[in-house]
Amino acid sequence: MDTIKSVFAENVFNDTVMKERLPKETYKQLQRTIKEGRHLDNAVANVVANAMKDWAIEKGATHFTHWFQPMTGVTAEKHDSFITPTDDGRVILEFSGKELIQGEPDASSFPSGGLRATFEARGYTAWDATSYAFIKEKTLCIPTAFCSYGGEALDKKTPLLRSMEAINRQTLRVLRLFGDTEVTSVKTTVGPEQEYFLVEKEMFDKRPDLIYTGRTLFGAKSPKGQELDDHYFGTIKTRVAAFMEELDEELWKLGVLAKTEHNEVAPAQHELAPVFTTTNIATDHNQLTMELMQRIAKKHGLVCLLHEKPFAGVNGSGKHNNWSISTNTGKNLLDPGDTPHENAQFLLFLCAVIQAVDDYQDLLRISVASAGNDHRLGANEAPPAIVSVFLGTELTEILEAIEKDEQYGTKEKELWKVGVHTLPRFQKDATDRNRTSPFAFTGNKFEFRMLGSSDSISGANIVLNTAVAESLSQFADALEQSADFNGTLHDLIRSTIKKHRRIIFNGNGYDEKWVAEAEKRGLLNLRTTPDCLPYFIKEKNVDLFTRHKVFSETEIRARYEILLENYSKILNIEAVTMLDMANKDLLPAYSAYARQLSETVNAKKAAAPDVDCTFETERLRQVSALCGDMYRKTQALEDTLLNLVQKDFGELERAQYYQGTVFHAMTELRIVADELESVTDRSFYPYPNYGDLLFGVR
Repeated sequence: MDTIKSVFAENVFNDTVMKERLPKETYKQLQRTIKEGRHLDNAVANVVANAMKDWAIEKGATHFTHWFQPMTGVTAEKHDSFITPTDDGRVILEFSGKELIQGEPDASSFPSGGLRATFEARGYTAWDATSYAFIKEKTLCIPTAFCSYGGEALDKKTPLLRSMEAINRQTLRVLRLFGDTEVTSVKTTVGPEQEYFLVEKEMFDKRPDLIYTGRTLFGAKSPKGQELDDHYFGTIKTRVAAFMEELDEELWKLGVLAKTEHNEVAPAQHELAPVFTTTNIATDHNQLTMELMQRIAKKHGLVCLLHEKPFAGVNGSGKHNNWSISTNTGKNLLDPGDTPHENAQFLLFLCAVIQAVDDYQDLLRISVASAGNDHRLGANEAPPAIVSVFLGTELTEILEAIEKDEQYGTKEKELWKVGVHTLPRFQKDATDRNRTSPFAFTGNKFEFRMLGSSDSISGANIVLNTAVAESLSQFADALEQSADFNGTLHDLIRSTIKKHRRIIFNGNGYDEKWVAEAEKRGLLNLRTTPDCLPYFIKEKNVDLFTRHKVFSETEIRARYEILLENYSKILNIEAVTMLDMANKDLLPAYSAYARQLSETVNAKKAAAPDVDCTFETERLRQVSALCGDMYRKTQALEDTLLNLVQKDFGELERAQYYQGTVFHAMTELRIVADELESVTDRSFYPYPNYGDLLFGVR
């Protein structure tokens, strides 16, 4: 315990360090910026920058960087040393307030969706003072936002901060109506659970599909998968435990609240979960977590796979976004308390979330849309693509009673008991959990379970923050104009339940009957990324983001173009990789096996004409037929890509073509290739197979 306490946040320029190193007045002014969103004075910035530089150099840092999150899905950094030349040919170490506050990376080489022309290179990074600076590999990293010369957001951080301001404004309006004058700021908090796979690096290096795409494009199932459920929460293997130990320590040094780690359902799959923190900091921390997972794994001879579906036939990886709303006075506004039916403020905030999810189910689906995540959603390891809310028995019954204007009869808490006297008895939770629900209430927070494992959590939280801000804005408008607060409050909660109860579903999201039921309710079933992205630019969604100043219409349309283009690019890389593997490795390997079978038959018959060659003859016939079929499927996939060159598609049409035509050809090719693998002598297969990859780490 002392070791953890001694290393935790040792590489973070946090509040404790600032108190020690900054003059009292400078510290106070900086805290006002962080906690109240006030403008940061340049003079204060200079003092902070100098203290930050001295601290970083003492820690061994030689460079600084503005660390930002462009629309590539990963982080970006440009390193500058602290040195400044002097007239006498020497150098001094400097870091000014201007360098702290503002940077200027090239804005033309990042995705912009048309916001920037190639020749327009100027962009700016701006210090996010609410997220602490930190040292990573001798570089002082300053979390920043990234915007164009014209002020448009080119990153994932800027709109996230805007959405946090939006929900802060509207929540304060509602709290004031309830007579709360103590709260001065409200922030959403998140604890993102991160799933991932670990495989042997030596095997990874022999798989072109893993190298280029992050997932296996070919691969027959191994004899064993996850059927026995023996990996989930199982004993952690020694090498994996060593990796987790080092990962924890490095994350703790950066102030990341890594808390829980365990084996997940699929072989070679694991999970890390942190303690909750403010949403923008949680976003930064999750990006750092993914980066460190990949870096530290290599030190242990492993590779960390963050793709949503690296292996067919076993569970893929997601990221559960545990979201809540907290005040600066320490109150969780989604905590129902002991008597939720009497807690009108909680019920109003609960209704705000329910309304937001129903009104903007399309945006929530879009916020988790990607080529990788399309493989998961709707499968038995992830929620369906249909967005719904799970509340559990007690809250559902309370809302039903309110809707019917009936008295809710409280039930005595039931004790947990299993008939073993030595086991303790304790009060059961009010409801069970539902792992099939995309958006589940779990005690004092909502767990948004649809995110893909490689996603930045910013997109989902931008939508959540903004959509709930809109609900609260509508509620505040109604309550502020009312002469009868309590009567209007009751009617508002009741009417919201009645209008939006269709989004509440406590059943099995994997059941096919739910698909039909959801359709009857009028809920959207947007199965793929090209299906859902056009909803991004619908008028109601553009109006939502522009009204709350989270995105301009230009920024929305830019992101729409980027998402479509990225989807098409990913599928193109996968298709080209499949063709490369099929033509250069797999078809020659299977052909060589067929040749060996033929030579074996000839050799046997030459030695003994009456010898039984049934196995070799039948297998030769089978492999030869499959090779011919695989060659034709390879040509068919190639034709789909050539056809693209001849078409003048818009971005949406292109994405739809990749999803409907190219992906279908990829699937057809994989089916026959995997069947060939299952009947081919293993010594001819040119890659590590599924058994090697999933069970290779010992």
